[in-house]
Amino acid sequence: GGEHRCSIGTAGSATLVLQTVLPALIRADAPSRLTLEGGTHNPLAPTYDFLAHAFLPLLGRMGVRVSARLDRYGFYPAGGGRIVIEIEPKRALGRLDLIERGAIRACTATALFSSLPFDVARRELEAIRARLDWPETSLRPLEVKDAAGPGNVLTLVVESEHVTEVFTGFGEKGVRAEVVAERAAAECARYLDAGVPVGEHLADQLLLPMALAGGGSFRTLAPTEHTRTQARMITRFLDVAIELRPESERIFRVEVKAA
Repeated sequence: GGEHRCSIGTAGSATLVLQTVLPALIRADAPSRLTLEGGTHNPLAPTYDFLAHAFLPLLGRMGVRVSARLDRYGFYPAGGGRIVIEIEPKRALGRLDLIERGAIRACTATALFSSLPFDVARRELEAIRARLDWPETSLRPLEVKDAAGPGNVLTLVVESEHVTEVFTGFGEKGVRAEVVAERAAAECARYLDAGVPVGEHLADQLLLPMALAGGGSFRTLAPTEHTRTQARMITRFLDVAIELRPESERIFRVEVKAA
């Protein structure tokens, strides 16, 4: 526990640093406060929005209070972002079961853009509206004016009765805004069509806290190789069994239980 600070010095992912130390700090003998500086919205890493809206609330349901605050955005390759995390530990985590998604309460799309034309965000949101048929009231452009460098991130949030899921598209040099939107929309559409509570990225994030709790379960899409690797690795370190059982060609039930 205690006060910790980590300045990566590049656009390296601050959220991956958090995920490295979080399993220890949620079981520490004292509260902790982390200030992490670096990338907050990176490709191939959970974004701040994913942690804040999808992952950390589920930890809260397991008994751990983790609050997150975004002080400054950090996009690749400039970095310069800052997040502050406060953790109230709990030695024994509670079991979490996510079998049904429940009714969808809200769907929103936010197009972040920094040091880029507004037209980029407009085109992304128009593509989302056309692909997913979301109302205009759920689409929001957001200009970030204090970031260290340019960036563009499209975030789709699906808030349901039992879980909130987040899907992300990243703007890249030479990639059209419509392509960025289509990639994020396609992933979101697969999730919505399957009717499961847990998306393919949240699936591998939940395995470790469930293993530390000694059990848990959820229904999800067909596991990625990342999820399968995570499951194999966890069972080498912790005395648990992780079963990935197909219910259909595209839907799996994941069970974590004491070995």
